[in-house]
Amino acid sequence: MVIPHFYGSEKMLVLITYDVSTEDAKGKSRLRKVAKQCVNHGQRVQNSVFECVLDPGQCKLLKAKLLNIIDQEKDSLRFYYLGDQYKRKIEHYGTKGSFDQEGVLIL
Repeated sequence: MVIPHFYGSEKMLVLITYDVSTEDAKGKSRLRKVAKQCVNHGQRVQNSVFECVLDPGQCKLLKAKLLNIIDQEKDSLRFYYLGDQYKRKIEHYGTKGSFDQEGVLIL
């Protein structure tokens, strides 16, 4: 698979989706590990769908981590690269609105 090359250190939106087989205990463990890595890098927008704002280095690192977790004979993992102009490419309707991952966080 060819990985698109993004020039510079601009942040980009990467949509990550996965389907992990949970027919056995190992699958359930893989599912938890994949979800944990995705939660650490983005926001969950559906059960197995995450929006992650990453620079190219972070993206490569996360991809490597996820590929080391899944069983490619049983599981599926997809990356959708929406680029750095992603705010103009997303429309959302209904519940569970998103937050600006690059915005100010007040604790």
